[in-house]
Amino acid sequence: MVLKKSKIKQRIGIFCLAITTGCANIPETNNQNIDMKNPMLSDWTGPYQGVSAFDEMNVEIIKPAIRKGIKLHLAEIDKITENPEAANFENTIIPLEEAGNDLERVFVYYGIFSSNISTPEFRKVQKELAPEISDYQSAINQNEKLFLRIKKMYDKSQQNPLPDAEQRTLNLIYEEFAMQGANLNKADKERYAQINKELSALYTQFSSNILADEENYVTYLDEDQLGGLPDSFKKSAAKAALDRGNEGKYAITNTRSSMDPFLTYSTERKLREQVWRKYYSRGDNNDEFDNKEIISKILKLRDKRVALLGYENYAEWRLQNRMAKTPENAMDLMLKVWPAALARVKEEVQDMQRLAEQEGDNIKIEPWDYRFYAEKVRKQRYDLDGEEIKQYLELTNLTQALFFAAEELFNYEFKAVEENTVPVFHKDVKVWEVRDKSSQKVIGLWYLDPYARQGKRSGAWATTYRGYNKLTGEKPVLASNNSNFIAPAPEEPVLVSWDDATTFFHEFGHALHFLSANVEYPTLNGGVRDYTEFQSQLLERWLSTDKIIDKFLRHHETNEVIPQSLVEKIRKASTFNQGFATTEFLASAIMDMKYHTTDPEKIDIENFERETLKELNMPEEIVMRHRTPHFSHIFSGEGYAAGYYGYLWADVLTADAAEAFANAPQGYYDKELAHKLVKYLFAPRNAMDPAEAYKKFRGREAKIDALMRDRGFPVDSIK
Repeated sequence: MVLKKSKIKQRIGIFCLAITTGCANIPETNNQNIDMKNPMLSDWTGPYQGVSAFDEMNVEIIKPAIRKGIKLHLAEIDKITENPEAANFENTIIPLEEAGNDLERVFVYYGIFSSNISTPEFRKVQKELAPEISDYQSAINQNEKLFLRIKKMYDKSQQNPLPDAEQRTLNLIYEEFAMQGANLNKADKERYAQINKELSALYTQFSSNILADEENYVTYLDEDQLGGLPDSFKKSAAKAALDRGNEGKYAITNTRSSMDPFLTYSTERKLREQVWRKYYSRGDNNDEFDNKEIISKILKLRDKRVALLGYENYAEWRLQNRMAKTPENAMDLMLKVWPAALARVKEEVQDMQRLAEQEGDNIKIEPWDYRFYAEKVRKQRYDLDGEEIKQYLELTNLTQALFFAAEELFNYEFKAVEENTVPVFHKDVKVWEVRDKSSQKVIGLWYLDPYARQGKRSGAWATTYRGYNKLTGEKPVLASNNSNFIAPAPEEPVLVSWDDATTFFHEFGHALHFLSANVEYPTLNGGVRDYTEFQSQLLERWLSTDKIIDKFLRHHETNEVIPQSLVEKIRKASTFNQGFATTEFLASAIMDMKYHTTDPEKIDIENFERETLKELNMPEEIVMRHRTPHFSHIFSGEGYAAGYYGYLWADVLTADAAEAFANAPQGYYDKELAHKLVKYLFAPRNAMDPAEAYKKFRGREAKIDALMRDRGFPVDSIK
């Protein structure tokens, strides 16, 4: 998952999921001199042309820093609009691209507080600032003088185009302003801004509620309740309990990184059900942290907002500048894959039910049984033990594997930065310097925040603290990957599952996308949501290549390379359980699109999910990967709203591109193809239309056939 937004959105203060698009009503700060000395507003100093001052972060000073940064940015915008000269690229777009640096630095810290080290104190600040940030964003989005200058340039460029980079920058900026209501009349602009303000508060509350449920619902186990659990998991669970003041107990936290392995290995069926219910009922407990009413309000407000712009529904508005273009195209892709996924689930359940009966378990497979019996079937069919695989997937080695892939494909080399050279926001965070191996030019820094902890949101994601563009100084990129691996007990290794190792590669793909950027202007360093997951999904494929297996998949105790026989089992099992994986994802993606193409007045949040999935013949043994009340991708902000399908859209490109590498003369390490990969698919970011960029790489458009083959589904099942 990537948190970085398009650069034009960054310049108007959109940095993290908790912040949304939203006529300035910014409270005055008490002491201007203090504000100017605020370390969160200050220019970054130190090595690498300046780095984030994470060692000076403080919740108490985030509020005045945001408010001062907003005033500074709005003043920069006023300077542009007060220019009496006719608008041109040099006096309007360039200063617009350069504006907002002070506030952008503050939002780096704001994003860290929001995602990595949230506290009750910060959540109060976040709730207070949300409407102010929305007012500020509307003050720019709906600035008539600014938009008039942009529109005049845009209209003129339709007859007399600018050079390519300038024209694409102008197009993207104009499009963003138009989508945010810049063409509306005064009354509608005011209503649009008010809606954004209301939404910003709802998004913040939604996120806070999820985090509260993750922190408040912890399952504590005794020694006699650990049946089936691997030793490494037990040690991590003991540490999690100790960290929460429950020494002698074992904590199953309410996050995917804890829930998933517990459901996979625990022999305690009643406890599996208990953990499952706690996890999948986040935001749905009919208490002060319940999200159902919030979701209803969000959907209604989104619908009213896009109606002001003349759109039939939110999805139609959202997809106009995505690769899919329309909700119908996105839904068509999902429904082509859905029947094959359901058919595979039916087979998987039959296999699990048969095995349960063979073992004397008089049960019917339920959602809390799926992972447990799937693992048993995997062992039986492929003689493949997930815990055995983990012995060869040690986090330090996997990190080196990431670096090796980056060296082979991008010619990058990574070197650990000496401790205390670069400030970090938590002791767990490590930093590496990234250089071009040939020229020794510093490309950037890579930060890794690997472990789960209280106050850190669940999942894995990537972001940048500073991106690259030629206009604002070509400074080294500051990129970050964030995971939720369970922190090990002292002196113990961090062993991860194959799925978690794949996710590690995925998120590093986002980081490489940031690091390899080669664009002229900040706006071009953005991305198209149903395309930006493609690069990261593609990088996952290098985990199972021979070179990485031989060099880095080594036993954490003996250093022996993972046996070839085990590798073959992994490869043969690569399409195993794809029914479950595809169906739980597609259920969420389809529901996302249904929510945003249905009249929200007709949606009963209590029942809509259940009734819609029933119409789709959703297997009762599986639930959505992200149930509605905790579907943060689409309800804690707008980055993935009506866009969760994008992972599948990107996976069509991924499967097709992977076949290109598989068939290349040197396979996944073919230098000629790697050069095209970087040149057309990574370095341009949004400086080139994604569809055109892919055709330059592949020589043609991607085909869905590769996706079906990749998942072991029959190609002829596509309708």
